[in-house]
Amino acid sequence: MVTGPPRCDTGVVADSPDSYGRHVVNRIDGDVRGSAVQIGFLDIGAHYHAAPRAPAEWPHQVGVIPPRALAFQHRPEVDRLRAAPGGTRLLTGTGGVGKTQLAADHARNLWAQGELDVLVWISASSRQAIVAGYAQAGLEVLAADPDQAARAFLAWLEPKAGQRPCRWLVVLDDLADPADLRGLWPPNSPHGRTVVTTRRRDAALLGAGRHVLPVGLFTPWDAAAYLGSVLAAHDRREPVDQVDGLAADLAYLPLGLAQAAAYLVDAGLGCADYRRLLADRIRKLAHLLPEPGALPDDQVATVAATWSLSIERADLLRPVGLARPVLELAAMLDSNGIPQAVFTGLAVNRYLRRRAGDDDAVGALRVLHRLSLIDHHPDTPLRAVRVHHLIQRATRDALDQRDELAVTAGKALDWDWPDDPSRDAAQIQIANIDALVAHGEDALWDGERRQVFVMKGRELGALGLFAAAERHFHQLAAASHRRLGPDHHDTLAARSYHAEWRGRAGDPAGAAAELADILVDRERVQGRAIDSIEVRTAHSHLAHWQGQAGDPAGAVATIAEVVAAQRAGALRTLTDTAIREFFTLSRRLASWRGAAGDPARAVADLTAILAEYPRARQGFVDTVRHPRAHWRGVSGDPTGAMVELAELLAEQERALGPDHLEVLVLRHHHAHWRGVTGDPTGAAAELAGVLADRDRLLGPTHSHTRMTRAHLSYWHDAATHPAEAAPSTRLLPELQQTLSP
Repeated sequence: MVTGPPRCDTGVVADSPDSYGRHVVNRIDGDVRGSAVQIGFLDIGAHYHAAPRAPAEWPHQVGVIPPRALAFQHRPEVDRLRAAPGGTRLLTGTGGVGKTQLAADHARNLWAQGELDVLVWISASSRQAIVAGYAQAGLEVLAADPDQAARAFLAWLEPKAGQRPCRWLVVLDDLADPADLRGLWPPNSPHGRTVVTTRRRDAALLGAGRHVLPVGLFTPWDAAAYLGSVLAAHDRREPVDQVDGLAADLAYLPLGLAQAAAYLVDAGLGCADYRRLLADRIRKLAHLLPEPGALPDDQVATVAATWSLSIERADLLRPVGLARPVLELAAMLDSNGIPQAVFTGLAVNRYLRRRAGDDDAVGALRVLHRLSLIDHHPDTPLRAVRVHHLIQRATRDALDQRDELAVTAGKALDWDWPDDPSRDAAQIQIANIDALVAHGEDALWDGERRQVFVMKGRELGALGLFAAAERHFHQLAAASHRRLGPDHHDTLAARSYHAEWRGRAGDPAGAAAELADILVDRERVQGRAIDSIEVRTAHSHLAHWQGQAGDPAGAVATIAEVVAAQRAGALRTLTDTAIREFFTLSRRLASWRGAAGDPARAVADLTAILAEYPRARQGFVDTVRHPRAHWRGVSGDPTGAMVELAELLAEQERALGPDHLEVLVLRHHHAHWRGVTGDPTGAAAELAGVLADRDRLLGPTHSHTRMTRAHLSYWHDAATHPAEAAPSTRLLPELQQTLSP
């Protein structure tokens, strides 16, 4: 116990601090593990007793603070640390975000401003290192008995009545495992402060007086300022846009920016050249960073090596062996957000059982989160998993082969994507598909996971980006032709998808002409046999776009041929799926007859379908009753149309929920017929609700949202100025943005 003015002694501390640290760990834990360690301690103890120390004078520093990084940036965390008067601050974050530099800056500032009597800096990479650091402090500050130095120092930090107050700071840098601090946490003191830097986010780190300060990436401004300052220190001037671009390419990771700057300075490269190398996915990240001996700011590990130990440690935690394969899967997808369902579905479960014998993907995600290798937030299910893209790249670089990973990820995106019709879900799915294609396109083609390419086009269309969907399928058809040949099933399917979105993008006549050519090729490859579902589907699609192009009679002729051929066959021998398809085609035929000028025949045919196929009424009913209500209204019975739609709407809301897109379509059409029956005010009110929901779910530019906005405008005007309500003028502005001329 120090009760008087401490004295200073600059004598030699010890010849073998590692041996001493090992012994003190054993002594503190109550487990001296063998004579060899004891003998080492006795030798060191004899040395200490031969050269007794005196307590050091204050102010006194124990340990070496890491040097200040070149172009150190003042960040918000500096101010938050400064504002904390006492207790323990936990700086948490992934490797490379600058936790150590922030702690070092805080320690230097307090020391320089005379606010500390004792400063202790300890590398906390193991329990042994922590105890050795405490023991060193006990020896220097207290001149304690070597056998009790660590315990004595911890006890001395505890405030006591009558003891001279000491303003102390203990920094435990890079804590690897919360268990290493069990029983070794510095006490809460009105005069003392503790700062712990760690990649861990375990609940065990929290306790009385401990507060977490998450450390994130640089802001874009800070990253550009840092990079520009480092280059300027080497007499390098780079275009501002290239500096900003490189900062973004490295996703604002401080360590990545420091090492990239050192590499391009040593290699004599400009930012633009370095960015081109970085964009080359064939090059490994390690080849674009300095060698270990050329790292800046006394760094000891490259970006990739910084994370490798965390990955190894994560793989040893329960569920053992799953963290690495789950991180590898995440490395194939979008860094900005992956749904949790992708990791917990059938595709990944099967993969993990083959790879590690267990399928606890959620447990693995939590382990990766605890070690700051990912951010896992299950309360945001669509973006539950986020990974820094440099961690992803370093993880991919370590793979021996990635084909199975790519195929597994493709299956997960196809089979296990959450059933969410929202605009956000579509955008996230497209981003994940793009990432997967970028990292494993060849495997997706060879592994017959080509469905992911189709999924992207469909999601583009779901966003209302019809022209983008058309371009995507045009490129897909060309790639399929090149890789698989002109007559391959997937090539013909891609051409059909292109024609579909060509029509939706505003060229129905072009879509019909293209589908007619595809039908010729299908019949050449597969024959005219009506039992080929592809041929029947081609007839159906051709009929649709013939009708949309202004030829409903041609549509009737095209699809009637297929329906007649199916009806002539023995329907009772077909599968339930084939029977359902027959009635689907029959329903489309009825609708085109209505469009061709015979709405009463359409109503009769659709009614007959419902009577002939009662099994369909659970899932098929809306596809028949909905158009029947429409043609009933067109044939002169708008009240009947509204009543049937109201009944169907109530059923579908119960079955699908109020936000389902099909429910919104029914609400829109119900409002329309309500207006036609003579209630424009009610129609406008109903459409206002539909518009609010479509705007929320689909966005203001989606074609369905625009159509609803246009119809709302019409019925609003019909309710307020009946004489002026002319569809040709009121609907035109919105429809011009949505439909073809």
